[in-house]
Amino acid sequence: MDRYERIIAMHRTFQAARRPVTVAHLQDELGCSRATVYRDLAFLRDGLMAPVIGDGDAGFSYDRAEAERFELPGLWLTSEELHALVAAQQLLARSGGGMLAEVLAPLQQRIDRLLDEHSGGKRWPLERIRVIPHRTRKLDEHVFRLVASAVLERHTLGFDYRARSTDEKTRRSVSPQRLTHYRDNWYLDAWDDDREALRSFSLDRITAPKPGEGRARDLDAAELNAHLASSYGIFSGAPKGWATIRFSAKAARWVAEEHWHSQQQGQFLPDGRYELKVPYSVPRELLMDVLHYGADAELVEPKALRMQLRTLLQLAISNYEDAP
Repeated sequence: MDRYERIIAMHRTFQAARRPVTVAHLQDELGCSRATVYRDLAFLRDGLMAPVIGDGDAGFSYDRAEAERFELPGLWLTSEELHALVAAQQLLARSGGGMLAEVLAPLQQRIDRLLDEHSGGKRWPLERIRVIPHRTRKLDEHVFRLVASAVLERHTLGFDYRARSTDEKTRRSVSPQRLTHYRDNWYLDAWDDDREALRSFSLDRITAPKPGEGRARDLDAAELNAHLASSYGIFSGAPKGWATIRFSAKAARWVAEEHWHSQQQGQFLPDGRYELKVPYSVPRELLMDVLHYGADAELVEPKALRMQLRTLLQLAISNYEDAP
């Protein structure tokens, strides 16, 4: 542990301690000598103006009257925290396909300076942090910024929306509720004024956004969750029922650790298969997920949903009937 990290550790120890901390305890926690503990204490007290009180016999602590108002100047992170921050920054920068690159540039410069301070001039191999986006959609950074601002500033928003299912273009006036990131893509959950209902809009289908002058209507969190999160996936609403899917023993090892829905129910069967039950409203996305597992998944019930999946499989097979 270098001096930078020892100072952070000592500061956090004093913040959490309810009684004076002995030098011996600090030695064990920081992994250093008694003389080093005293040098670090002096730097923390005299160099950083920390409210350190006490002595070597009774132990040291922060003055309670000053402790709540004191914080280390600047941004102090341990190596592990900085590494986690770098990984998070890489995820945000790369998963959006370059979106927000301009906004993230100052953050990247700050992280670079912190890395230099920690490394002593050594180059950090950032290329060893890989982010591989999966089926992401291209986003307009201007659209993302205006939508995010409308959600956080709580004002209304108008925009053109081209539905993916019909390709029909309509003008919408909404009260933004939440910005949702789901399966590597962004959605706006909003109250649609014209339709007087909650709707989810894919940001990649939004164009010509314009902030409104009115304040957004605030809906109760319970109402939002009931409509937008109670059922399976982004295509939500009041649940129409529960689907039961059984996975082969081979697929069970993966499915048992996957999060499909907040209310999902799962259990291993005696033969090693895995049975998963999830609520659903619009079945399209659920059916696509089941199809993803191919022969390793069987949609057991409800019967109507099972027959719908069977029809999809038959249509898929028909595409290959002429193949040699």
